Amino acid sequence: MSDLIIVESPAKAKTIKNFLGNDYNVIASKGHIRDLPKTSFGIKIEGEKFTPEYRVSTDHSKIVKEIKELAKTANNIYLATDEDREGEAIAFHIASAIGKDATKLPRIVFHEITKTAINNALQNPRIIDMNSVNAQQARRLLDRIVGYKLSPLLNLKIQKGLSAGRVQSAALKIIVDREREIQAFVPIKYFSIDTVFKKDLEAELVKFQNQKIEKLTIQNPDRAKLIVDTLSNDNYTVREIESKERKTSPQPPFMTSTLQQSASNRLGFSPRKTMMIAQSLYEGVQTHEGFMGAITYMRTDSLNLAKEAVEDARNLIKSEYGEKYLPNKAVSYVTKSKGAQEAHEAIRPTNLAFTPIIAAKFLEKDALKLYTLIYNRFIACQMSPSISQTQNVFVCGENGEFKISGKKVLFDGFYKVYGDLDKDLILPDLKIGDKMQLQNIKQTEHFTEPPSRYSEAGLVKKLESLGIGRPSTYAPTISLLTSREYVKTEKKQLIPNEIAFKMISVLEEHFNDIVDSEFTSNMEAKLDLIADNKADWQHVLYEFYYPFMDKISSGKTGIKSLKVATPIGEKCPECGGDLLERSGKFGKFIACGNFPKCKYSRNIKDEQTQADTNKPTSTKRELKKLEVPCPKCGGEIVERFSRRGKFYGCANYPKCDYISNYEPVLEKCSECGGDMIRKELKKGNFHECVKCKTKVSVE
Repeated sequence: MSDLIIVESPAKAKTIKNFLGNDYNVIASKGHIRDLPKTSFGIKIEGEKFTPEYRVSTDHSKIVKEIKELAKTANNIYLATDEDREGEAIAFHIASAIGKDATKLPRIVFHEITKTAINNALQNPRIIDMNSVNAQQARRLLDRIVGYKLSPLLNLKIQKGLSAGRVQSAALKIIVDREREIQAFVPIKYFSIDTVFKKDLEAELVKFQNQKIEKLTIQNPDRAKLIVDTLSNDNYTVREIESKERKTSPQPPFMTSTLQQSASNRLGFSPRKTMMIAQSLYEGVQTHEGFMGAITYMRTDSLNLAKEAVEDARNLIKSEYGEKYLPNKAVSYVTKSKGAQEAHEAIRPTNLAFTPIIAAKFLEKDALKLYTLIYNRFIACQMSPSISQTQNVFVCGENGEFKISGKKVLFDGFYKVYGDLDKDLILPDLKIGDKMQLQNIKQTEHFTEPPSRYSEAGLVKKLESLGIGRPSTYAPTISLLTSREYVKTEKKQLIPNEIAFKMISVLEEHFNDIVDSEFTSNMEAKLDLIADNKADWQHVLYEFYYPFMDKISSGKTGIKSLKVATPIGEKCPECGGDLLERSGKFGKFIACGNFPKCKYSRNIKDEQTQADTNKPTSTKRELKKLEVPCPKCGGEIVERFSRRGKFYGCANYPKCDYISNYEPVLEKCSECGGDMIRKELKKGNFHECVKCKTKVSVE
């Protein structure tokens, strides 16, 4: 008999199995094996009691059966899911699904998937932290309540296909608010006085006739011209030289949010791509020392580092770069994130011997880029600060004062790892009293710029600063907003679509809590209190649910419908009903007023394109008849169109509901006499029988 270890992912299972050998069976649950049902609310509410009605999903039933069989003969069953609330909940659901008491099975956790870490975890098991499980359950039920109760209301009042979410809607409001700022922005014209002294020394005007000059000080072109004319005739000397040494400390090691931001800015990776690659690096890759996890757990908001890892980094710095790059004592960091789980570690490499140079032989291109980013950031965070000398030279005349700035790096410090120091701007050897001669001076017109739209990295930073969501939610939230087309991405900027403004306007007026960043942040704080056993998860749900449902009830009558359907004076070519102009997820379109009985629709953009290219636009689409009998009722088959494209249906619709994505052909099957349909594939075309599925190749 052997021991059984249950993890979430097959890759993780494979890595751990390599370390432990035949004394252990290691199996993956493949994520959550139990969850709320997909097709129903799934929460039983009785007064102040909220009971989740969990189900084992169909695609997990086979794996649950397999785990049960292995559990019957196992000496010990170890729950080895990730060490966060989600992982704790997955462990709880695994135990429940296989009929075990979750609080009695040994629970093992590790920040990295290495042989040492796994063996250490097996020697120091604990039990499931039910407080963390309850915090995750509260989050899951809160999200289900908002999604299942608010989304149908938005569908009813705005348009079909919309969804709302506790974190999703708050994030969308942030994007919409920024777009509102941009739309309301009024540019201000201002002037700069661009000045160059001899020897190509660029200078900044800081005073004119004892008035301090700032960015928006000069807004009148005549005033700008006066300043240029006046200063052009002055004589200048060096009045003051100011030199300072400046230390620049290294940035802390990565946590989830900063990794996503840095990977976006430096590598152009989306948060979703970053997390996918980081997941694979954590779960295990081939290295020069075997198959193992290359980085520590990548969903973390902690900046803690293991003492052994820090000591390894200090030894490497001393041997590779020299003692001057090594601080006298190890550098420690404290996270500023709200509700950070300090028991976790920051993201770091698990084996410093697996350098980026060696990793290049094993990792694919993008994985290598991200690993190198993580590796260098960890080494740099334990190195000495860089030291630079800044120099400001103040040049004065009778009417004006200029500042010339220079910079010189005295010691590169942690930049030695990065190799991307800014170039020095070394000034000539100037002394107080030296004469300075103008080389060029002119006025330049500028306009203030509106605030920039959020990039994906910028939104992650904003969500983190406001305490909205957690490391595991940033990437999925952004992916959801883009996949549902509430926002689009152009030039790495998030731009809200028209429907986003409608949704947020309704939510602001009737469900302000759902889009209020402070409320959402406070709810995260309550979830943290549940995890710390300082709040009851049932009471948190109770406090939220009933006031929220009162607003839902009020909204059904109080929210004015934004659904607009305007008759266009045409009849539907399929059923004769009135055609209406509607607004949908993809913009405006024409649809039959008898929907859902009649599915006829057409795209307005296509008609506009035809009009712009002087092509005649038919106000009524003629149905193309194929002269092929309907396989179901014998009627005529006609070519139809929907928003998804062309399809084939019976002319007797709605009496006959036969439809096909493939064109029927006037041919009978030689095997059974059934009707044939034409299919077109990349490998070639063929006819297929609708009854016996016999295939006949055609040219």
